[in-house]
Amino acid sequence: MKIFIGSDHRGYTLKERIKTFLAKQSIQFTDVGAYSKKISDYPDYAERVAKQVGHKRQGTRAVGILICASGVGMEIAANKVRGVRAVNAWNTAIARSSRKDDDTNVLCLDSEDLTVAQAKRIIHAWLATPFSRKKRYIRRVKKISRLER
Repeated sequence: MKIFIGSDHRGYTLKERIKTFLAKQSIQFTDVGAYSKKISDYPDYAERVAKQVGHKRQGTRAVGILICASGVGMEIAANKVRGVRAVNAWNTAIARSSRKDDDTNVLCLDSEDLTVAQAKRIIHAWLATPFSRKKRYIRRVKKISRLER
């Protein structure tokens, strides 16, 4: 699995901590920016990650992690890209259910209210939870995909 990670200036510090967390677990990722705390616009980074995730590459399943002050802006922007199902998960239960039931492929995080420890637990839960592949969930995800056409 390939992970693309991005943040705006307000998510930068948490993103850097998450990169360290992923690297210590030998999880490969690509950082698409921001690369500093200089003021930046979250839609730019949401687009960079979402396009990598939404455009399925042969044999590769890509997922994304996006971070801004509330996680909401990133979620809204990422969900505009075809093939993306982004969730703003504020706890592990939301992270797990979004993967199991909705096959989310972009995790958005809130840098203002989440601690680093909470963010790590949410990421771990999200990455560790597979899509359930139950018929009702497959049917629902297909209906979401049809909305994109």
